[in-house]
Amino acid sequence: MGDTPGDDPAATTGLGPVIAGLTAPGGEFELVDADVRGVPMRVYRRGPHTLAELWATTAAWPERTFTVHHGERLGYAEHRSLVADLAGVLTGRFGLGPGDRVAIAMRNLPEWPVVFFAAQVAGLVVVPLNAWWSAPELAWAVADSGARVVVADPERCAALCGAGTGVPVVRVRGGGAPAPAAVTEWDDLGLRTDGPGDPAAGTAPGPDDDATILYTSGTTGRPKGAVGTHRNHVTNLLNVALQARATALGTGVEPPPGQQGTLLMYPMFHIAGINGLVGAVLGGAKLATLHRWDPMAARAVVREERLTRSNGVPSTTAELLEGADPADLASLRTVGMGGAPVPPGLVARIGRELGAGAANGYGLTETTSAICANTGPEYRARPDSVGRPAPGAELRVVGEDGRERRDGEVGELWFRGPNVVRGYWNRPDADADAGAFVDGWFRTGDLGHVTDGWVYVVDRLKDVVLRGGENVYCAQVEAAIHEVDGVLEVAVLGVGHPRLGEEVAALVRARPGAPRDDDAVRAAVVARVGRFAAPAHVRWTDEPLPRTATGKIRKRELREGFGATT
Repeated sequence: MGDTPGDDPAATTGLGPVIAGLTAPGGEFELVDADVRGVPMRVYRRGPHTLAELWATTAAWPERTFTVHHGERLGYAEHRSLVADLAGVLTGRFGLGPGDRVAIAMRNLPEWPVVFFAAQVAGLVVVPLNAWWSAPELAWAVADSGARVVVADPERCAALCGAGTGVPVVRVRGGGAPAPAAVTEWDDLGLRTDGPGDPAAGTAPGPDDDATILYTSGTTGRPKGAVGTHRNHVTNLLNVALQARATALGTGVEPPPGQQGTLLMYPMFHIAGINGLVGAVLGGAKLATLHRWDPMAARAVVREERLTRSNGVPSTTAELLEGADPADLASLRTVGMGGAPVPPGLVARIGRELGAGAANGYGLTETTSAICANTGPEYRARPDSVGRPAPGAELRVVGEDGRERRDGEVGELWFRGPNVVRGYWNRPDADADAGAFVDGWFRTGDLGHVTDGWVYVVDRLKDVVLRGGENVYCAQVEAAIHEVDGVLEVAVLGVGHPRLGEEVAALVRARPGAPRDDDAVRAAVVARVGRFAAPAHVRWTDEPLPRTATGKIRKRELREGFGATT
């Protein structure tokens, strides 16, 4: 699905014909046949074809602002100078060569993009480390990836030095504190902001060379390093650009004149954060980041910088809107969300309160983020769908018997295409024995269906409640509970039952002052899903639900709590 308009009912309605025209021969986003690691695929003819090529395009707007961070501003020309100098330091002073790994362990600081693009220009592989990890977790990932240099902020630098990895660390923003042994200060690297911005000649990376190793969130076990190539990243980048172009043509609403600007609420160590970064660079946009999440500070930077887009998980997007003066967010034209199921009511709020278009996508680290997309009027019409597969992406819906499911039938979602990573780092067992990658197909572990060409995700394969022989899909129940007035967050999970095996439990966080009505929660589920799915246990909380850094609710922790008291 997703390649041939004639095979996809959704391709004949809405934005389908527009996308088909843009990807046809001679189109702005023309697709052509290619062999990628022995698998025939449809890829974009146009560039950029690597992240190094993407970086080269920034020479077109040297006078524009690139990053904004709590009043600090860095222009594109300054960024180019820093990137070129750091690429030389990594290959010269540290002796790194093509394929060597450079780890980044820091919050969303302005230095993050500099390190990222310097490594790409030099043909190195970036290993973004989760800034929420403990010292042992950070040290494990450095060792597992074989990183030869780590660039870290003070907190992560102290953690890594305490763990004794033995790998050289470059510390950013040390603030004058004495540097531990084997630590080099960023300020001592001799990087300039007024240089020519031309890196030394070297081996340019190819489209199928490795670009990143991104570790999965690890909510169900030890994280696995998904190895992303340059082709993976630029394919996703062009998928997003194509969707935006098709939406503009289909609605007749072009982006406002002047430089665009993005509020990046995702951490850049997450695939969605990297996509927000490279997406800003593709269009010469301004990228605004915060040291840590603060809704008031986020609204202030949107207002002051006249940002036109926000990217974040649904929970931070809801907090951005909650209690905001409409004037604070008036410049936003698109609100992008992902990383967790998006409550349909939040999509309606964005249109009603901001007059902005919502954008949602479905994907995983292994698909280099969104491999399906739903935007604009189509999203408002189908807020419970994650959209259509990206052009060039193939989709199968496979049952437990290994057979493909028919239209509307639930099965596991399998994807193949140029934005699916090549495999896991140092984990041939996960590639082969566990069957995550099969003949170029990636098995997502998510359950869903395709109905009339539109993709619907109903749950994680391991997050289904088996209640007396009935499958209860937690994501469907959560969507129903989100329709109850005053609900901010909800987590649905299974708890043990002596006769049924499992029964449904719900932990609900409500808006302050909102009614806490168990019967209203159950009635919403009965009306939308069915009586069999109504929660037997409803618990209310005033505290934000525990989440990973990428927005996923830590259900294992919640399940243990229910099991102890139910």
